[in-house]
Amino acid sequence: MKRALLYTITGTLISFLINHFLLESGGLWLELFYSFAFGLAWGMAFYLDNPVISLPKKLGISFGAMIFLVLIGAFIFDLEKALPSVFKFSIVFVGYYLLASFRNNKSLRD
Repeated sequence: MKRALLYTITGTLISFLINHFLLESGGLWLELFYSFAFGLAWGMAFYLDNPVISLPKKLGISFGAMIFLVLIGAFIFDLEKALPSVFKFSIVFVGYYLLASFRNNKSLRD
């Protein structure tokens, strides 16, 4: 759990720095929100990368996180600005498991 939280914070920080200094600015808070979606995806993918957790449970938890991102984003900004956070989350989450699929044990934890 500690490493998953560390991955979330690190992913958020790195994504924020890249978005803020290298890409176009959509506003500080919007960049921070998108970066949080990126970091949350890495942290959650790492946390769920456990053979004890079933695939339907992993999918349900990730879907719940996407709904959480949309609700928070729609509340703070608007729905149009909240939806890209779901795309970022999904791409990172799927990318994590795509990378893991190339390993023999199908996990990036070890």
